[in-house]
Amino acid sequence: MSTIAREGLAITGIGIPTEGDDISVLLDTIVETIPAPTGDPGAPLQAIVTNLDASDYLGRLAVGRVIEGTMRVGSGVALLADSEERSVPRRKLGNLMGFEGLGRVDVTERSAGDLFVVAGFPEVGIGDTLADPDQPGRLPRLSVDEPVLRMTFGVNTSPLAGTDGQYLTSRQIRARLQREALGNVSVRISDTSSAEETEVSGRGELQLAVLIESMRRESFEIQVSRPEVITREIDGKRHEPTERAIVDVPDEYVGAVTQAVGPRKGVVNELRPGDTGRTIVYLEAPARGLIGFRSLMLTATRGTAIINQQHAGWIPWAGELPHRNGGAIVSDRDGTSTGFALDNLQKRGELFIGPGVAVYQGMIVGENARSDDLPANPTKQKQLTNIRAAAADDAIKLKTPRQLTLETAIEWIAADELVEVTPSSIRVRKRYLSQSERRRLEKGM
Repeated sequence: MSTIAREGLAITGIGIPTEGDDISVLLDTIVETIPAPTGDPGAPLQAIVTNLDASDYLGRLAVGRVIEGTMRVGSGVALLADSEERSVPRRKLGNLMGFEGLGRVDVTERSAGDLFVVAGFPEVGIGDTLADPDQPGRLPRLSVDEPVLRMTFGVNTSPLAGTDGQYLTSRQIRARLQREALGNVSVRISDTSSAEETEVSGRGELQLAVLIESMRRESFEIQVSRPEVITREIDGKRHEPTERAIVDVPDEYVGAVTQAVGPRKGVVNELRPGDTGRTIVYLEAPARGLIGFRSLMLTATRGTAIINQQHAGWIPWAGELPHRNGGAIVSDRDGTSTGFALDNLQKRGELFIGPGVAVYQGMIVGENARSDDLPANPTKQKQLTNIRAAAADDAIKLKTPRQLTLETAIEWIAADELVEVTPSSIRVRKRYLSQSERRRLEKGM
């Protein structure tokens, strides 16, 4: 079937719809192909929750389908969850919504086969059953992948804090994260030893990056740590999550995929031909080994790779994985970067900033060519004298700095570093800004 959705045209077979071909053939095909619901509207209520949402006024919303019976406003409903603590024997149904097109409308009842949106059950989770309290019947649960990565979200403590965003306090950040956890079952938040930091767990690096980007666009200022995997003890041994990835790439980039997986303790299980000129690579690797893998593949394949990941269980701890080769070039003072200073620093490594950028003590301005950190002064001015030299007035030629995106910055930082995220800037910095404080911590003082 060929369709032009924008113009509402459709035809059967292959071709180009014309002005006389309306979308009725597509609707007829849907009715003929998709089976009608088999539930009995008169049977005891059984409804499965398949998704969650959140409302500023109603709180957590349960989204799902009625399998048997009829759900009515004002009637009693029992929540059958995976534990007694979350289960509710009976609660009056006060708010019920259905779907009309892409929107939601208030309704008085939903029968077998209908989709529903229910408020009033803050304990509800995906896979729970809403049932008749007099004849409760539990439906088979849906399985949801558990979080495998965690990172801390904290208040921005840099000297440039408050100059860009609108929401800055720990209370505002935590309230935003709690709203996210209401409607996103795969995001979990927990307290840390610091009142200014909140631990956020998610399904993967991309999901956490999307959350950070959303908060950034909402005018939040935050600082986040490098993602860490969530480990567990199984039979007295430390285990870590493993991920199964399916990578669809052009044939000429298959070698780039296999070379990138090896150092990350990954294994290529299968290669299959995909569409013309493309290959599908099936691989498994530790979840921490795939941190930054997506951005690496998009760069290596010039944006042509398609990657899908899913949780594949737990494996024994795979040992240390390679990280970046160089240390950090760290600013040792506040000020504004100059071309003269950066011209000297670019000989020591790769820069992240250009001239005229506001910097502060502890901010990372580049990657050192050596493995150790390099304190530097990116604000140094050229001394003006009346003495002329042969090469004194050579033009400064700066290389284009590496632009760190949110994903590449999260992957690049080490355990003692943070990513500072504001509505208009992404900076990387040391967790402790003072060089003397970092030295004391290294010596264990």
